[in-house]
Amino acid sequence: MSLSASLHTALSGLAAATRAADVVSSNIANALTPGFAARSLALSARAGDDVGGVQVVGVERDVDPALLGDRRRADAALGDAQAQADFLTRLGEILGAPDDPGALSARITGFEAALTYAAGDPSAPQRLEGAVDAAERLAAGLRAASAEVQAQRTGADAAIGDMVDRLNAGLARVQGLNRAVAAATARGEDIAGLLDRRQREIDALSEIVPLREVARRGGAVALYTAGGAAMLDGTPVTIGFDRSPVITPGMTMAVGALSGLTIDGRAAAPSAIAGGRMEGMFAVRDDLAVSAQTGLDALARDLVERLEGIPDATRAPGTPALFTDAGAAFTPAGESGLSARIAVNDSVRPDAGGAAWRLRDGLGAAGPGTPGGSGLLEAMRTTLAEARAPASGGFGPAPRGLAALAADLAGQAAGRLQDAEARQSHAAARHAQLTAAEARRGVDTDAEMQSLLVIEQLYGANARMIRTIDEMMDTLVRL
Repeated sequence: MSLSASLHTALSGLAAATRAADVVSSNIANALTPGFAARSLALSARAGDDVGGVQVVGVERDVDPALLGDRRRADAALGDAQAQADFLTRLGEILGAPDDPGALSARITGFEAALTYAAGDPSAPQRLEGAVDAAERLAAGLRAASAEVQAQRTGADAAIGDMVDRLNAGLARVQGLNRAVAAATARGEDIAGLLDRRQREIDALSEIVPLREVARRGGAVALYTAGGAAMLDGTPVTIGFDRSPVITPGMTMAVGALSGLTIDGRAAAPSAIAGGRMEGMFAVRDDLAVSAQTGLDALARDLVERLEGIPDATRAPGTPALFTDAGAAFTPAGESGLSARIAVNDSVRPDAGGAAWRLRDGLGAAGPGTPGGSGLLEAMRTTLAEARAPASGGFGPAPRGLAALAADLAGQAAGRLQDAEARQSHAAARHAQLTAAEARRGVDTDAEMQSLLVIEQLYGANARMIRTIDEMMDTLVRL
């Protein structure tokens, strides 16, 4: 080999060692950077000329596509489970624990106790007023629970709208990165940084809707949902959704009062977004919260109808009993949203011009009756505790008292929460496992430092060779 060829070989080795040191330094500097894939230098022997040496083919990213896809699906599953578990946790707080004085079952028990206390001395105005106050606390508890359930639905609807905005913006950014990758590839530039950025963008979108990545020409990727809907293939789709500022109990997708998703103007099938946080929010808005509202309305109906069945000669036919539907008599056709409208009859509310003694003497009584009469008070207390099958709500045919029915409603929510927490725990464990597996494929700083020592030795060896060749050429010149 001639001295010039040897010099060229040593220079190429020096250049390769320099580039390798840059790659290792970048790996170490980004060891804790999310979404950073460890780089390695791809080298090959120079071919096709008499010079020889080494050439840098490119910089490769160490990414396992199968592991990356599994981790993204785990991200989505965890987002779905968390959304549902968060709502069910809040629902448990709304309904209250058995030992919570603000729980619906506790308010019912408190109303029963107030009626018993009033019946013990029906001539005492303060006892009658205490029973009216207990009835108002019960009605207020039902209204507050319904309002919070609908607030959760409204919040889920707003979250869906925000996620749609993020999806549309994120897909546009991925399209831009696809173009940047293709352009950089055509120019022969290092695209590893662009690929990292694109991976982070897709990771963020995959928590909302699990996405499958498909390679395309020029380094671009196409994105499809787990259900097979195209999100990006060349150009991104446009996802549509109409927010609802306020949601009331009767508003559902089935009656056209709430929006679903559209993809490029066409209604999207539920399977198109299955498996991510967005699906969890749709489940909250259209299933879990609707079921909770149905249970609250059934409980309110049971309360209203129990007291409507008590004989009261002073109450005209068709007029409301102690608990009303926003002041009117209840009809089964108006059950939806009843818990949001339930109120105590104004005839017994002193602050509305009524009188508490009507609890004792009849809701339509023109004046006070016999102070010692406790028949109506006893009848109300008895009917609240009476075991009877609920008319609606999916509670099953087993007879039970009103307080037991409220406890069953809370129990159903607790059972659903237990199932959701089990799903969340499983999803979190799988997510942690796959994240750890991905981290193990990340930058190993110990190995990188060892590589840096080897690179230093290679750099020194090539430098010594260049120095030796230089000395030999100087000697030849002096001859």
